[in-house]
Parts: sequence; C-alpha cells; structure tokens
Amino acid sequence: MSRFVSFRTHDVRFPTSHTLDGSDAMNPDPDYSAAYLVIGTDDGDGLEGHGFAFTIGRGNDVQVAAISALAGHVLGLDVDTTLADMGATARSFVDDSQLRWLGPEKGVMHMAIGAVVNALWDLRAKRAGLPLWDLLSRMTAEEIVDLVDFRYLTDALTREQALDILRRAEPGRAARREELVRHGYPAYTTTPGWLGYTDEKMVRLAEEAVAQGFGQIKLKVGGDLTADIHRMRLAREAVGPDIRIAIDANQRWDVGEAISWITALAPWDPWWVEEPTSPDEILGHATIRREVSPIRIATGEHVQNRVVFKQMLQAGSLDVVQIDAARVGGVNENVAILLLAAAFGVPVCPHAGGVGLCELVQHLAMFDFVAVSGTAGDRAIEYVDHLHEHFVSPVVVADGRYCAPLDPGFSAQMRAQTLQNYAFPSGAVWAGDEQPTPAPVVSADPQRHPSH
Repeated sequence: MSRFVSFRTHDVRFPTSHTLDGSDAMNPDPDYSAAYLVIGTDDGDGLEGHGFAFTIGRGNDVQVAAISALAGHVLGLDVDTTLADMGATARSFVDDSQLRWLGPEKGVMHMAIGAVVNALWDLRAKRAGLPLWDLLSRMTAEEIVDLVDFRYLTDALTREQALDILRRAEPGRAARREELVRHGYPAYTTTPGWLGYTDEKMVRLAEEAVAQGFGQIKLKVGGDLTADIHRMRLAREAVGPDIRIAIDANQRWDVGEAISWITALAPWDPWWVEEPTSPDEILGHATIRREVSPIRIATGEHVQNRVVFKQMLQAGSLDVVQIDAARVGGVNENVAILLLAAAFGVPVCPHAGGVGLCELVQHLAMFDFVAVSGTAGDRAIEYVDHLHEHFVSPVVVADGRYCAPLDPGFSAQMRAQTLQNYAFPSGAVWAGDEQPTPAPVVSADPQRHPSH
C-alpha cells in the first residue's frame, strides 16, 4: 500500500510585464505566474503529480497559501484508492464545510482545489502511461459520468442525459483518436494581439500568424475606441478578409457600452467578442448577444464554476463556451462543463495563453473531440507563443494546429531549473532582476507527432 507523503508548493513568476506580453485593457502589466504544486508518494517509482493555478503576479501570495492549506486533505491517503475514484476524491475537497464557507465553489479556494485535482490527474495519467486526453477518452461512459458532480445541474443536465451524449459518441472514438494523432486539433493565436504592442509589432505578428497556418487571430480591445478601430483596420488589412479576427475586452465594459463599442467595430467583421462584460453578468451577456447578433459572444476564462456556465447556457448568453483548465475545480468540473456545452449544442473553444494553460487545456479539448462532442467544427484552442520552453512536455503547434501530446500525464510538469530560477522572490530572475540562461526550446519530434 502506497501513500501520499509530500505536498510541495512553489511561487513561480515570470517578468512578462517587461515586454508587455499578456497586456490587455484590464491587466496592463501582468507577470505570468503559477502557484505551483508537486505531490509525491512513497511508491519508489519517481512519479509525481504536478498542478498549478494561474495568476498574473501578486495573486500568487494568496493562491500558494490556499493550495498549501489543502495538504492535510492529501497527505497520508492511499494512492490507489484516491486515484481510482477521482469523482469521490474531487467531491471530498469541494464538500469540506470549512472550505465551502469561503465559496462555495468559487474564488481562490476553488482554484486551489483545481490545482490539487489536476495534480492528482497528472499522477494518475503518468501511472497509466497515457496522456490525460487519451486516459479520459478510453473510459466508459459510466466511468466518465461518475466523475461529475450533478448537484445544481439536473434542471439542465441529468446523469442519464450525460450518458446519452457519451454513448452517442462511442462508435467513432477510435477513428477520431487516430485522426487527432495524425492531424492534430485546430488552434488560433493571440500572440499578435496584446494591447501594449505597437502597431508595427501587431501587424508583423498577424502576418506571421497567417504564414504559420493560423486561420484565426485575436486582438485585445477595450482601452480606447479610436485606437481599437485603428488596430482592427490594420489587422484586417494585414490578414485579409478570410482570416477570422476575434476580439477580447477582458470584462472592460458595462452592458450598454459593450453594445455600442462592438457595433463600432462591426465593419471589420469580428468573429467573436470575448468577455464583453463581467463574467458573472449572465443576463447582461444575453442582452449583448441579442443586440450585436450575428457577431458571436464568447466567455468562460473567468466563469467560476459549472453552475454559472449552466445558467449562461440556459439564458442564451453565449455562442462560444471557453473553458479554462485552472479556473474551476479541475478536470472533473471541466468534464461537467463540456457535457453541458454538448447538451446545449454550443461549441467549446478553450481559453489558454498564460503560463502552462495551453499545456493543460489541449487535453480537455481533445478529450471532448474524441469522447464527448465528437467534432472539432467551429472550434479551436487558443495558443500564445510564450513560456512553453519551461515545461518538460511543452505544446507543439504546427501548421496552425495543436499536435496531440503523447507523453504520459497532464503536461503540467515544469523543468526543475525553471522552478529554481523563477522562484519568487529568491530565484535568479527576481533576486538579480536578470534573465538566466533560458531552458532549451523543444521542437516537434516526428516520432511523437507523426503528422508533422
């Protein structure tokens, strides 16, 4: 019998504010950061579970503390029992009455639970010798449904309805898995779109994105309408009429302001408008969607739990669901959100970017393709070309598509040197405010990614 014997947290921060990577109307100077966790066992096999919550700097102060507070829920537990029933394990965190008082199921503690749950899934996938997307996709419909907490959902999605969705997708699983490994999954890129970039840099990166095979880019908006009109015109001229341009307001607007601002940008054919107002504004999103149609409305990066997603879908607030691997309570809750989206027939285009978010969320989108929705139509995973070199199994994007990861685990493990160099405040980057020698960039391996 093996047990969990270590629970190590790390405050890891990257000085992205120096180059304005990640800058938008609400977050002008982010330092992409990970409140990072490593869970160890006494198995002797050297395998550990890695997970994290994403912040943009000082949020790590409270997020690391919140993750550390969960150590007692893990240490000493039997490894096999805990990992075998991840549905029960995830609910054991959420149902802690002391923690629910802080939420329930929202905010810093819920994100901390997500980091722990994701670390446990990383370990389970490593022990199975499979990438997480493949591990989940090999489960039976009943096993997948057992992961979901249906409390608060049954007026929109019952266990039986979820089983029907999964069973309808079962006949094509093998063929879709083969297609995914061979051809990958569609991506779009936000790399050109950070609000702090000059016009020249934005145009250059937009043109490079098209040359790299991306069929969609995304621009940040919401700082100044005149500037947004100018940037949208330049971007449209740079990429031409056939490339989709999504825009992202990062919660900047009130409802009426959103409608007027989006209307002013409509001549440049925005594919969707992301987070036009508060992520809790269920009815406001519905109003905006109705008034700006046929321009699509997308939200999810900051939606705090499955219940809010359910209500947004019920209210007709969204054209695109954007799950985030590190915002809600981990893999289990994201499985519930994928099933809700499938039940309402709404496409899922995951939020990524940040540090490590691309690495994680690719697994959830690929699981959705193979085992839930059964389609990648009108779907794409966000991609940002920052910080991937710090991961043991970084994402690989080629010809505008995510290559299916084949390494065992959830792709969450950072390099040991990164944990040392970027530790805050004592790591080399922060202690001396200078860049250490960067970790090596890993390119596509033709054996691991046969289509590329």
